[in-house]
Amino acid sequence: MICFGVDEIILQNPAWKTKALGLVTSDAATTNTGILSRTALLQAGFNIVLLFSPEHGISAKAPDGEAQQNGIDEITGLPIISLYGNKSMPTAQDLENIDIVLFDIPDIGARFYTYLWTLTYVLEACAIHKKELIVLDRPNPVSGNFDAAEGPFLEESSSSFIGRWNIPIKHSCTLGELALYFNNTKNIDASLTVVTVKNWDRDDLATDWGINFVATSPAIQNPNSMLLYPGLCLLEATNISEGRGSQYSFETAAAPWLQTNEIVSFINQSFGDEIKANTISFTPTSGKYANTLCKGIHFEVIDPAYCKPVFFGLLLLYIIRAKHPQAFLWAPYKTAVNPSGENHLDKLLGINNAQNLFELPLPQFIANCTKLTHCAGWQEQVEPYLRYSF
Repeated sequence: MICFGVDEIILQNPAWKTKALGLVTSDAATTNTGILSRTALLQAGFNIVLLFSPEHGISAKAPDGEAQQNGIDEITGLPIISLYGNKSMPTAQDLENIDIVLFDIPDIGARFYTYLWTLTYVLEACAIHKKELIVLDRPNPVSGNFDAAEGPFLEESSSSFIGRWNIPIKHSCTLGELALYFNNTKNIDASLTVVTVKNWDRDDLATDWGINFVATSPAIQNPNSMLLYPGLCLLEATNISEGRGSQYSFETAAAPWLQTNEIVSFINQSFGDEIKANTISFTPTSGKYANTLCKGIHFEVIDPAYCKPVFFGLLLLYIIRAKHPQAFLWAPYKTAVNPSGENHLDKLLGINNAQNLFELPLPQFIANCTKLTHCAGWQEQVEPYLRYSF
């Protein structure tokens, strides 16, 4: 059975567990037997005195982009300091009575999933305030195979909380590996330890781990949504629903006016070996088109090893826009860390003036997307920081 970093540190029973510990976590972080990490650590005698929560809060159920407040954890009774709302980085006061900070939050392998960037702010805070950071690592659930990595690489002039630094969208690393990479390449120089996962091969997906799936946030409800998220998240920057408020979140593209049949036929002819498309209809309870019947396309990843979700998402967006020139709109996407919601496509793709890409003729668009999504040199860049075999 796979052993997460939290499972390993409990087995190691380190002497420092009696020191004052802060833990960055949420309900999405569990042991390999499904026990909440913070509960398991406390039961094993780890002296956790303070919790920090990321986007979606300690419950991992708060809506996307909604600011979270400080509070008290109903499960452990510990105080919670939110790192998604009024601030992103722990302060000197937050860390004053902490000896070591632990980080245990699952990722889904996409640059614009915010847990990674919470980690980078914690890393910087630990360096500034001279605290040790221990990352309890977890596998990349959509694999650590670098053949599956996809750009674009981030242009740091488009930096935001959904992408601070220059990495590809689908990065094929664990958060522990990226912490090591950034700690060195960004000259952060924190005292950093990564407790590695055991029994994980880089080709393995979450479905290969032999344990129950745990939702990492409200809209990531199953492994299929994880696999599609790096491409379908681009719909956030449009008036096309990505399925929030329904059972199809990040598995669909939908709108009341969407002409689905021709698009489904195109997808199945073009991507049939990797992704299967079907027409659906549903009424979302929240998000875009809340309480309005939508015509949608449901996608299922058939062959994860060959599926390129970013390229797929780009082409899907191009086809939908071309087929609906009157109805389609680019749209702002407001969050606590981007209150105006402007330039959301730039922030997602990590490139400036991203909308201009979709003005190109289709052959030129495909050629440009092929270059943009290619991750030349990425594996070589991170090689010194990788901790798991191929």
